[in-house]
Amino acid sequence: MKIIFAGTPPFAAAALTALHQAGHEIVLALSQPDRPAGRGMKLTPSAVTVAATQLGLRVEKPASLRTPETLEMVRACRADVMVVAAYGLILPQAVLDLPRLGCLNIHGSLLPRWRGAARVQRAIEAGDSETGVDIMQMEAGLDTGPILLEKKIAIAADDTSASLFSRLTSLGAYAIVEALEKLPALSPRPQSESGITYARKVEKSEATIDWRTAADVIERRIRAFDPFPGCETTLCNEKLKIWRAFPADNVLNAPPGNVFEITSDGITIACGRGALRVTIVQRPGGKRIRTADWLHGQPTPIQPGAQCQ
Repeated sequence: MKIIFAGTPPFAAAALTALHQAGHEIVLALSQPDRPAGRGMKLTPSAVTVAATQLGLRVEKPASLRTPETLEMVRACRADVMVVAAYGLILPQAVLDLPRLGCLNIHGSLLPRWRGAARVQRAIEAGDSETGVDIMQMEAGLDTGPILLEKKIAIAADDTSASLFSRLTSLGAYAIVEALEKLPALSPRPQSESGITYARKVEKSEATIDWRTAADVIERRIRAFDPFPGCETTLCNEKLKIWRAFPADNVLNAPPGNVFEITSDGITIACGRGALRVTIVQRPGGKRIRTADWLHGQPTPIQPGAQCQ
């Protein structure tokens, strides 16, 4: 097919590469303008821009799709279909109407659950047992269009956002290739009016751990916010990011945030309900290390009874 592709992060770049390898003609790749990144805040192209350039494709990075110039650019491509994956710009109705077979979105959740931005993070945080990828026919609403194809995967007990996102990236690339092979024979399935949830963007303000929360909830947030923004606490006047923790069986009558046990493999911290054994931490400016190594590096040994803030 003759395809216009619109996307920005690695999730989208994998799908672009898969479509190109499947033999489709990518007549135009759209991506977000280059953004400052890294310590030097150097202007850096998106993953889709990099992938499209390596594949020898035409890449454009308009700030908006609503200008007459951009609309004419899209119209002139005479595409059969437009594939969108985590693009970052809203497609106006004028763009949605241009491709012969419409616009398809690669969505990383099982709609209507987790419409919106942070779909992977919120699925882990909520304790969902499964997620997946939906290939959706786009319309003007936010993630409201009918489903053409759905692929499911289980969420493992040790999945982080990074690990789950990696598997969804591969699944999304596979699913869009399959969907285009079956178009236009696929029958659109309207989304259910029940079970709608919205995955709001993850904010840095959510990083601080509230130890009054139940241990299983905190443990899921630690995995959900890995790699961004990470969950953090303050212990002995030092900020620590906690990257790995497990529910502890030996729960004593200790106040939330209290370090009531120190062993060779970590520290156990009381929560509002239950407790967590913390095994991987990170100091400001440092690398992720075993909690045991962090303990050995303390000038003054940490004693049971220390309080996390």
